[in-house]
Amino acid sequence: MNTEADTCRKFVVPRLQTAGWEGAPHAINEQRTFTDGRVIFIGGKAKRGRQKRADYILRYRADYPIAVVEAKAAYKSAADGLQQAKDYAEILGLKFAYATNGAEILEFDFLTGLETLRHDFPTPAELWGRQRAGLGLTDDAAAERLLAPGFPDPAKPLRYYQEIAVNRALQVVLTGQRRALLTLCTGAGKTAVAFQIAWRLWTAGWNKRGDFRKPKILFLADRNILVDDPMAKTFAPFGDARFKIENGEISHGRDIYFAIYQAIASDERRPGLYREYAPDFFDLIIIDECHRGSARDDSNWRDILNYFEPAYQLGMTATPLREDNRDTYNYFGAPLYTYSLAQGIADGFLAPYRVHRIVTDYDAAGWRPTKGELDRFGREIPDDEYHTKDFERVVALRARTEAIARHLTHFLAQTDRFAKTIVFCVDQEHASEMRRALANLNADLIAGYPDYACRVTADEGDIGKGKLSRFQDVETKVPVILTTSQLLTTGVDAPTCKNVVLARVVGSMTEFKQIIGRGTRLREDYGKLFFNILDYTGTATEKFADPDFDGEPTTETITEIDADGEIITTLEEENPVPEAPDDVGAELEGGLPADEVSGEPRKLYVDGGTVEVVAHLVYELDTDGKRLTCKKLTDWTGEKVRTLYPTAASFRADWMLADKRHAIVEALAERGIDLETLAEESGRPGDDPFDLLCYLAWNAPLRTRRERAERLKQDRTDFFERYGADARIVLEALLEKYAEHGAAQFVLPGILKVPPLAGFGNPSEIARRFGGPDKLRDAVNEMSGLLYAA
Repeated sequence: MNTEADTCRKFVVPRLQTAGWEGAPHAINEQRTFTDGRVIFIGGKAKRGRQKRADYILRYRADYPIAVVEAKAAYKSAADGLQQAKDYAEILGLKFAYATNGAEILEFDFLTGLETLRHDFPTPAELWGRQRAGLGLTDDAAAERLLAPGFPDPAKPLRYYQEIAVNRALQVVLTGQRRALLTLCTGAGKTAVAFQIAWRLWTAGWNKRGDFRKPKILFLADRNILVDDPMAKTFAPFGDARFKIENGEISHGRDIYFAIYQAIASDERRPGLYREYAPDFFDLIIIDECHRGSARDDSNWRDILNYFEPAYQLGMTATPLREDNRDTYNYFGAPLYTYSLAQGIADGFLAPYRVHRIVTDYDAAGWRPTKGELDRFGREIPDDEYHTKDFERVVALRARTEAIARHLTHFLAQTDRFAKTIVFCVDQEHASEMRRALANLNADLIAGYPDYACRVTADEGDIGKGKLSRFQDVETKVPVILTTSQLLTTGVDAPTCKNVVLARVVGSMTEFKQIIGRGTRLREDYGKLFFNILDYTGTATEKFADPDFDGEPTTETITEIDADGEIITTLEEENPVPEAPDDVGAELEGGLPADEVSGEPRKLYVDGGTVEVVAHLVYELDTDGKRLTCKKLTDWTGEKVRTLYPTAASFRADWMLADKRHAIVEALAERGIDLETLAEESGRPGDDPFDLLCYLAWNAPLRTRRERAERLKQDRTDFFERYGADARIVLEALLEKYAEHGAAQFVLPGILKVPPLAGFGNPSEIARRFGGPDKLRDAVNEMSGLLYAA
């Protein structure tokens, strides 16, 4: 019987070769995985889920995939593989999907919606012609430029979604669309996408006039950190073609320009450096983090984009359409492509995370001063009830800051004291207070590592940039903790950051996503497969409850702590939704905190009092990536089993078959359910997993493995009587192994090599008792099936 592998080897590859797909400039990518597999937790240990893998991806050029092919065994129909081929084609952004069993070939064309039975595969020229027509690429020069090769990076090739983003951006530019948008979540690698777009247009000699000239491209953002790092690293292959517009200096003789809005915008002192360039100077402007001000009608930064109206403008953002970024989508239009945080986690490219909701008594009940209480500067504190949104903005409570620092220190001591951690504070002053508290609490480490805890805000300038650079370096041990306010919310690629701490309210969903994006990078080689969000303000829980959020956490925990940061109790709740606090403003990079604008401090400073942590909740993202959950494993398991099988009868029918039983175990593992851990948590280590699963899903009676084995011997004597005494003793020994240790004992031939089975001879000798290996296997499979027949 021909298997799927036989179909691939004997039929698919030769027919693809005949059609002309093998050999430059075309290529056949065989058995190509295109996701890394979701990180899931089974029995408390991180494990990769199953990767998505296409049998074949056909490439018209090295950087331009065009079709996917799925193969099925000869005894199956080609139609059996078409849905999977279509699913993979949609994920990969391809317009052609093929399924074959070797004899017949089914094609689905997404451009026309037609399904066609073919007798051969199309040639590259045929498929490219159809692709061009469907995309409206009528100009030969534009079509050829779309196929321009990217900059090769064998160590870090583009992921499938990055490749889609690059090719779609090139396509719209080359077909004359002047405004475009890419929505790629934080951590998805927008800079690599921007670089490849620029590189391919630059090497192809594209420009908006249509003559053969290198384009002038401007990479624009609102923070130096967002342009300096890309210019120095990702865009390094452009060499001397790069130039940064800053400090009043301009150049007209380069090709790839970098600038922040603030450096070129007009203000009360100057007309705007951007006016030193003609409106049609730039061919393409790439606007990174374009949701932050550039597209707002009332923004002076918008003047820059309006001035360079003749240029093609490509916006890049991490946040899907919401009320607070509607101007961005109105200006650039609907995104060419969207890759969400939830999808990045599901694909295994981004780290899942746990949310720890920590509540102090001041945050839980509010804080009220005593009558006539004075602050640090002798000012009377107005008699009012102050809440989370007021802390460090209206009133600074040193005891609360120190309680948070104690709890965080305790958390690191329990997990990893050298786990890279970013603490987001209300303003620069709060960041300084938090750094001091953390440094004092970790004095034993500060003695050996003076930079263990550092503040990195706009005030630190180049010194802060140096500390940040060392924090980002995966090979550098310190700094471990960075305290900041606004500076590190975006553009900081810190692959080994394991803890993101919210010590301030974040009212904007857009900013919240940027902040948690500091931890979404995966570094499996450094042991980073997930990260923690420690939320002391209620921000995370509130944002995760928003139906528009696209990447919920894996778990959330609420912990009570006392004034010393010690844990009192740990509580678990499902999907708590606290009242959303107001966002009362934020510090801009390079500016002063709102509290320090005038000569006299506006905040009230309270240095006394005691603060206790009263709750610590932990929430996790469920393995479907859909919602927050704190359910017990047993409750979760029952729900998942019912999702896989609507009835106990259908579940039993598959469990009886050894190959399908293995598939069920794998499917449960993909959902974070480990049968051994489940038995321990249920307090039923002697039960058969089948019975335990049926009990949790349908409240069926529980039965131990021993009871099942005894029942089989009593009720199915006819089965054992079909075999001679020599064979029967082997079956009875296997059944006893099952009663003691479970169905894993039925795995042949490995079980035959351990006592007491090993005492019956080697595997070949044991097999001869049954008439050969096949008959032995049939007997064992039948017996394992009969165990579950009733």
